[in-house]
Amino acid sequence: MKYKNAKIILPDALVKELQRYVQGEYIYVPIEQKQQKRWGEVSGYRKNLEQRNQQIKQEYQSGISMNCLAEKYCLSFYAVRKIIYQK
Repeated sequence: MKYKNAKIILPDALVKELQRYVQGEYIYVPIEQKQQKRWGEVSGYRKNLEQRNQQIKQEYQSGISMNCLAEKYCLSFYAVRKIIYQK
């Protein structure tokens, strides 16, 4: 996270109002909930996991056992089972 000088990006009136509450300290301004991305969306990891899970489901439907899939994908048997049975 990069810090920005409030005097540069905010109007003077707003800076003075903020100074009534806090001076010379850091404050965090959160992202609006509707603009916030879900976990893994920025890095693309969420999409990779979805593709992997789809591949696991397809391989299971083609006859590969859960134990073999667990070993192939370095997952526990229970993790593979959860992936296969999730809706």
